[in-house]
Amino acid sequence: MRSNVLVIAEAGVNHNGSVAVAKQLVDVAVKAGADIVKFQTFKSSAVISTYAPKAEYQKASTGADESQLEMVQKLELSESEHIALFNYCVECGIQYLSTAFDLESLRQVYKLGVKIIKIPSGEITNYPLLKAISELPVDVIMSTGMSTFDEISQALTVLNSVNRIKSISLLHCNTQYPTPFIDVNLNVLDSMKNQFCDCDVGYSDHTLGIVVPIAAVAKGASIIEKHFTLDRSMEGPDHGASLEPGELKTMIESIRVAEQILGSNKKEVTPSEKENLCVARKFVVAARGIKIGEIFTEENVTTKRIGKLGVNPMMWTQLMESQAGREYHEDEPIDESDLS
Repeated sequence: MRSNVLVIAEAGVNHNGSVAVAKQLVDVAVKAGADIVKFQTFKSSAVISTYAPKAEYQKASTGADESQLEMVQKLELSESEHIALFNYCVECGIQYLSTAFDLESLRQVYKLGVKIIKIPSGEITNYPLLKAISELPVDVIMSTGMSTFDEISQALTVLNSVNRIKSISLLHCNTQYPTPFIDVNLNVLDSMKNQFCDCDVGYSDHTLGIVVPIAAVAKGASIIEKHFTLDRSMEGPDHGASLEPGELKTMIESIRVAEQILGSNKKEVTPSEKENLCVARKFVVAARGIKIGEIFTEENVTTKRIGKLGVNPMMWTQLMESQAGREYHEDEPIDESDLS
């Protein structure tokens, strides 16, 4: 299992069909500190029927006059354009990833030499695509929006049918753009980790802002995927639910802080608080002058801060059976050697 959160900056189709814009998105992802920048590879006519309407959020962001196919055709990049993007990512030192939505696109993405295949939520029941992926020696990250645990299990059965996949990670997801907070259900992360214990579990976010992904990290998500854009006011279906460059950078910085905050699962004195232990805790001191050989009692000892280690007050009962090995003045710490 991963020890650090893998951050996928989802450029998706926010390049609006322009390689130049796509390269600008790569630059933004690099500057923000993302581990991976992700695009989408598809042959529009192989993915979308001419009869398919737009989703409501797509109608709201791009209008209702054109079909879903017509909208998506404007966002399609060619194989040569994806090759150029892949090479640019190598040049910039960031990992390229692209979601394949059809069999031809899957072959195209795999030919690039990617180490990970990303399965989007809408393909979790696409048996032919899952079966083809099962035959590839790659890692898999699968989003699980709109699905049930039974459907996830069925998809995993297909993906594991050839036994060549190195590892499979599951991303909890809601596919509404933007996702209402009430439908996020981050507690599903716990259920997924219990149900699919052989998989890393992460979160693909479509909410507004950066609060939810950071909360997901606190819930144990090992992967965070988040849409980003150059400008939310740009025309296109996904810009409105995406982060702008400064927000993406802030989200990733916050995730790295959250990783530090989570820290260890051991409850112990941390290096930063050791010096405060002596300052803040009380130890046993003389409540008044005590003569040598005198028995310690609740009348002649008490607890106070002394600025150093001393007799732990939790040894109180044992101390009551002991006697002073030397003379003590009021407020003087009791010696540990006087414990019987």
